[in-house]
Amino acid sequence: MRNIHPWKLVCTLVLSFILMQMSTSCRKSSSTKVITLDFWAFGAEGDNVRKFVTGFEAENPGVRVLVQNIPWTAAHEKLLTAYAGNSMPDICQLGNTWIPEFVALNALEGLDRSIDSSNMISSESYFPGIWETNRIEGNLYGIPWYVDTRVLFYRSDLLRKIGWDSPPETWEQMLEISKRLIESGYTKYGVFLPLNEWVVPTVLGMQQGSAILKDDACYGAFSDESFLRGLEIYQHFFQDGLAPKGMTEVNNVYQGFQENTFALYISGPWNIGEMMSRLPAQMQDAWDTAPLPALRSEDYPGLSLAGGSSLVIFRSSQHKDLSWRWIEYLSRPDVQSEFYSQTGDLPARLESWAALGLSEKKPTAAFYHQLESVKNTPQVPEWEQIAMKLQQYLEYVVFEKWTSEKAMELLDQDVNKILEKRRWLKSRD
Repeated sequence: MRNIHPWKLVCTLVLSFILMQMSTSCRKSSSTKVITLDFWAFGAEGDNVRKFVTGFEAENPGVRVLVQNIPWTAAHEKLLTAYAGNSMPDICQLGNTWIPEFVALNALEGLDRSIDSSNMISSESYFPGIWETNRIEGNLYGIPWYVDTRVLFYRSDLLRKIGWDSPPETWEQMLEISKRLIESGYTKYGVFLPLNEWVVPTVLGMQQGSAILKDDACYGAFSDESFLRGLEIYQHFFQDGLAPKGMTEVNNVYQGFQENTFALYISGPWNIGEMMSRLPAQMQDAWDTAPLPALRSEDYPGLSLAGGSSLVIFRSSQHKDLSWRWIEYLSRPDVQSEFYSQTGDLPARLESWAALGLSEKKPTAAFYHQLESVKNTPQVPEWEQIAMKLQQYLEYVVFEKWTSEKAMELLDQDVNKILEKRRWLKSRD
């Protein structure tokens, strides 16, 4: 046997030790590889959600949440571009009216199995009408993140001056209040109904029993009697001079509200913070919110629209389990409560409403009661196009270019063209 020189033996042992350490280091590096979750959020929510990333990452070592904040004005186009380029994020915030479109593209992961195994999320913790906006043809695709609906903002001080100690419970009362305000000289108009919004006539149609779209949402139902009855109420506000027709007559909503240009305004929860910050201190006790009127007092509050944003997982995600874990984290009642404190977005979780006392105090109490009586718009990918067409034809009605019957008949013709592809797809089922 050959003798090995001592210094060669030492070198061999040192080299073996170095190689062993390098191997161990590589294994350790491999085992602690960071997994990145791409999360897209929009507007103020995208800014504020970053503050919650640290807590989630602390509970999930080796996971990093990369938040991309996208302006609302660019969000829809960016999502479609990402879909076309096969570069979707793992998780995303989606407006409830966008969910049907991405379901139609087969881009969203179904969440029913995740719900079944979750100890954090169940339908009982959410407003039923909001929860249902995420269910398409029986399958769940989103979890409500924050909620939105429309209620009545009103000048309580001016209503008291004309003998009304409470907000209108019916549309007839709202018409009467508007008339009295104008006749008494307290306001120039009774109500402000912006012509670039389609919500109020849609709500009035729904309250009359209109499905908005018919025959499995394959045809427009705007010329049907039920929608026309709602549209008749809407027209009265303009025909009787109770609402301004021209947008230039109210250049600034908050200034108009303050200066008695109008006393009634239908809007969403974002205007709570705006009213509090834009109206002077001496006016903070002069306004309040209330659920929408109904057709009859016994049906009060009247139906309103279910809105807000939900959290979805894209089918292309390689980290669906971790994505679900992030959704569960953002859905915790304590996280939802803190998110409300940061953004003013009304929480989706009922536990958060109770913990914060939002269901009992002004001005959020009206939203709580309204959210118990909401309905989603037709769950079709084409809804955004249809809503814009409705908005266009409403102007023809308000300015009396056409009768409501003719305008809605022409609208249905346009809507039926928009829904042509849907009918073709349905015929192949």
